[in-house]
Amino acid sequence: MAFPLPPPMRRALDLADVAADAGEVPVGAVITLDGEIIAEARNSMRGNLDPTAHAEMVAIRHAATRLGRPRLDGCTLWVTLEPCAMCAGAIALARFDALRFAADDPKGGGVIHGARVFSQPTCHHRPDVLGGIGDDEASQQLKRFFATRRR
Repeated sequence: MAFPLPPPMRRALDLADVAADAGEVPVGAVITLDGEIIAEARNSMRGNLDPTAHAEMVAIRHAATRLGRPRLDGCTLWVTLEPCAMCAGAIALARFDALRFAADDPKGGGVIHGARVFSQPTCHHRPDVLGGIGDDEASQQLKRFFATRRR
């Protein structure tokens, strides 16, 4: 029996579709506080000519501005792809309580693959991490996106 996705992950997956439609790698991110969405974003590196405009980074900037503070204690980040090392570093610095992601990223991930940022002794904050939420849909989004570019 399939369980419905939590609403923040459903929204992140919808944002990933918007990213793909804009020619961006399909990744979406949503930040919640007390169960309410306070920020959301999609990948926008190409459109903004900004290599740091990953969905997570943009959402973190929006949430910090909205809350008026640089630390996002009490917040959960929902993202459709395992964060890269850059994003994982920002997640630690922002002091998120939790990270929820959909698909693993064996090539570019920085949480359970690659740099494993939260496992390093120099990482001073480690959020609660849970992956695999909506992983089938997120993986299919990515496969469809890259299949159209490899033709």
